[in-house]
Amino acid sequence: MPAPSSSSPTSSPAAATDAVPAPVPSTAQGSASGSGSASGSASGSGLGPVALVISAGISVQFGAALAVMIMPRAGAAGVVTLRLAAAAVVLLLLCRPKVRGHSRSDWGTVLAFGAAMAGMNGLFYQAIDRIPLGPAVTLEVLGPLALSVIVSRRLVNLLWAGLALGGVILLSGHGGGGLGFGSLDPLGAAYALGAGAMWAAYIVFSARTGRRFPQADGLALAMAVAAVISLPLGIAEAGSDLLVPSTLALGLGVAVLSSVLPYTLEMLALRRMPAPTFAILMSLEPAIAATAGFLVLNQAMSALDALAIALVIAASMGAVRSQIRKKAA
Repeated sequence: MPAPSSSSPTSSPAAATDAVPAPVPSTAQGSASGSGSASGSASGSGLGPVALVISAGISVQFGAALAVMIMPRAGAAGVVTLRLAAAAVVLLLLCRPKVRGHSRSDWGTVLAFGAAMAGMNGLFYQAIDRIPLGPAVTLEVLGPLALSVIVSRRLVNLLWAGLALGGVILLSGHGGGGLGFGSLDPLGAAYALGAGAMWAAYIVFSARTGRRFPQADGLALAMAVAAVISLPLGIAEAGSDLLVPSTLALGLGVAVLSSVLPYTLEMLALRRMPAPTFAILMSLEPAIAATAGFLVLNQAMSALDALAIALVIAASMGAVRSQIRKKAA
């Protein structure tokens, strides 16, 4: 699952679609003006930016693993509320966005971006409350992958769609027990797919928000909208448990790992590598999620589980690379 983004859709296979990155920073994959091109092309081959992106992905997925650990305290909706509220407070304090001088259309875009962010996070956390982290992220990434295929309208992308479908067939058809793909809770899988659909919407409105608002102002405002949307659900599920100091502290930890730290690392990375390269690296998120699930939550994988993840990752990378070649042609 992506960390929040203010402008750039590069956290997904749709990164190279016509939902192009706007020249502002993003929380998941932020870029300073021009950072994904000039300076990126000059130094994108170094290991430093790659290490930053991988570190950001690790932070996001281990933040999700931490969220799973505190769900018994606050529930999935409560954890979402804690994460979004904490991230909104941090971003509002850092960005201090201007609320005047924006048109109704600007505010409509921010509201849509915030709603997509709330839906994506809410559905994803409901998913990982029911199914292992690796399969959840694997299913979720199908949303932006589908967006990439639809927008590109290229025959070759049908190949990548078929490859991803193969991964899903393995996921649904593997009959292993325990935490294997074949034992996925149907409702949890549906939540993950829904989160993927919201991720696709998130990409579109992220780019639009980045074009309309300076710096990361749009992100901060959208995060506040997402927090407000999630607040009633969190209160309904967790009530006063949200105010327990230890739960608040853990919620802040989830916000830092899943939002604030990835924003910083990826913003630095995008200043030194092209956005398409960044997008390809972000396609590794299902594998990182599976690793985090194994190390933190003891969610084991079989060889077929790993193959299913590998197929979806290959499809994501292939979709991005085909778009890069299309733009270069």
